[in-house]
Amino acid sequence: MKSKGGLKLPYFLIAMGIGAMAGLLFALRSGEDTRKYLHERSDKSLDYLNQQAGKLRESAEGLVKKGKEFMGGQKRGSVKTDTEAEKQAYQEENRKHLGG
Repeated sequence: MKSKGGLKLPYFLIAMGIGAMAGLLFALRSGEDTRKYLHERSDKSLDYLNQQAGKLRESAEGLVKKGKEFMGGQKRGSVKTDTEAEKQAYQEENRKHLGG
């Protein structure tokens, strides 16, 4: 890979060519046909995104349920208690090493 933009120009030219072709394709249609086509495509895209969001929501709900089941076996506040116990053990260990 070249540095300082050595490879950026070919990608830019390719993108310009693709954009020009897309512009010609849309220009061949009438304005109303183009608007109708874009509206249909956006509706399909929104439907797809809504389906994917629903799947993601379902999987997230499953993960939350599993997490609650896992955490249900532990006491509330156990993380705080564990952290305090670790701090106390650390302080006692330091006292032993420092001769305190």
